[in-house]
Amino acid sequence: MDYFSQKPEELIQKLMQEYEALIKQPNIPTDEYNGIYRRFTYPVLTDKHIPVQWKFDFNLQDNPFMLQRIGINAVFNAGAIKLNDTYYLCARIEGWDRKSFFAIAESSNGIDTFRFWDSPILLPQTEEPDVNVYDMRLTQHDDGYIYGIFCTERKTPNTPSGDTSSAIANAGIIRTKNLKQWERLPDLISQSGQQRNVVMHPHFVDGKYMLYTRPQDGFIEVGSGGGIGVGYISDITNPIIEKEHIIHNKQYHTVYELKNGLGPAPLKTEKGWLHLAHGVRNTAAGLRYVLYMFMTDLHNPEKIIACPGGYFLAPQDDERIGDVSNVVFANGWIANDDGSVYIYYASSDTRTHVAVSSIKRLVDYCLHTPQDDLFTNKSVEKINTLTSKNAKYI
Repeated sequence: MDYFSQKPEELIQKLMQEYEALIKQPNIPTDEYNGIYRRFTYPVLTDKHIPVQWKFDFNLQDNPFMLQRIGINAVFNAGAIKLNDTYYLCARIEGWDRKSFFAIAESSNGIDTFRFWDSPILLPQTEEPDVNVYDMRLTQHDDGYIYGIFCTERKTPNTPSGDTSSAIANAGIIRTKNLKQWERLPDLISQSGQQRNVVMHPHFVDGKYMLYTRPQDGFIEVGSGGGIGVGYISDITNPIIEKEHIIHNKQYHTVYELKNGLGPAPLKTEKGWLHLAHGVRNTAAGLRYVLYMFMTDLHNPEKIIACPGGYFLAPQDDERIGDVSNVVFANGWIANDDGSVYIYYASSDTRTHVAVSSIKRLVDYCLHTPQDDLFTNKSVEKINTLTSKNAKYI
């Protein structure tokens, strides 16, 4: 279709019709089977899901050629929460200007028909404004608030005049009771050089707020840091981390060799806490991000009781292609009353997908999948053991 030949009024109508058709498109499961989770055919959020009025000026006096005034590059890395039977995603949206911001999209079923609210979140600022923000985790806490912890990025102070890329990452903290009015708290204070992938535990632990952290020396490289840590805060309005230590470190020749970090807040089960994390390794083609899982003790969420070997979910097919290729990342999942679990993951820093599993399946996966014994012969021995076990059934 030659859009340039259409009248501006016709273009507006056409754009709105295309948007509505996308929002109402049903999502269907794929044919892939591994027994652990089920992928779906279409992403739940993309740049095309952004409302048309966020991008185009409909005033024809100001915009006679109906040009797109504001560009959206990607919609990914969404926090997730369910309230009053409605599913909400707090998505990271990146514009053509490379700035990321947050916006809430809602759905009645959590699988499709996600629609953004009228406007994105205008974050309250601290005395030092955020240059960029991303990857918010949403946690419903015992204290009655919903907390959003996100990465806030600012330029490194006192750098040489020609250095335009050095940055400092820290954890910004906001809270709300309705996802609309947000209170900004001070940024996290810790002894680590920088902090990313900070996640709040949903319950008090010995009367304190428990946070999962990922300390690192620099903005990109973890250096001597890395690993998933825990720390405690006595007063969330003065968020000073106490007793931070690593509970799950990076490990040579694993899917989390270079660095790892927790995804969303853990899910409570009768057998322990389910954790979804991302692992990173380096390749000749660049960094590869995958998702993996582990479980911690029900009464001591610092104590790991199970860690299946290898990745849980990795990019495949079209998921490998995007702004930063060969990446999956998750910072949101929702456990439903019927035992199902909706896992919201992004692919290649471009779009957001959903995969569906259940508490029972994920617990079984964690407790009965062999761990990584760190040597290639051990991996072969596991296959041979399973093959022998199955021989009488074939």
